Amino acid sequence: MAQEAAQGAAKDAAPADAAGPVGRTSGLPVPRFVSLKADKVNVRSGPTRDHGVAWVFTRAGLPVEITAEFETWRRIRDADGAEGWVYHSMLSGRRTALVNPWKAGEEVSLYAEPSAKSPVRARLEAGVLGKVEHCDGKWCRFFDNGFDGFIEQERLWGVYPGEKLE
Repeated sequence: MAQEAAQGAAKDAAPADAAGPVGRTSGLPVPRFVSLKADKVNVRSGPTRDHGVAWVFTRAGLPVEITAEFETWRRIRDADGAEGWVYHSMLSGRRTALVNPWKAGEEVSLYAEPSAKSPVRARLEAGVLGKVEHCDGKWCRFFDNGFDGFIEQERLWGVYPGEKLE
């Protein structure tokens, strides 16, 4: 039951062109964005516990992109482009994103409405992590503790260009 709910949430996490390839195990689109479920997630060099731990994520909620599936393992890529394998239960279908992780030191406006003509609610630094919902292909509602508004979709890593989320 919980697995079905997670798969339903992950289906919402599919890229805009969901007609592409799907994972052999999950039947969900590949690639797709998900987030880390725990504060400690081992990333391995291959899709078994016998493979060594390449590095460890230490922050729940970070967005990652699933690029392949092998049985209960998912190959993921992070915002820096690093890839490795994680056990599927360490991933969540909850959508999150990072603000402009490729533009260190640059701030991005968070607007009251999905328009650059609306009032600015906040200026967010590169690398700010937040939750994402209601993307229309150009704008996403982006929020977390202390901020809530709309951001241009192209400024986020964790959603695909033109992707629509309900």
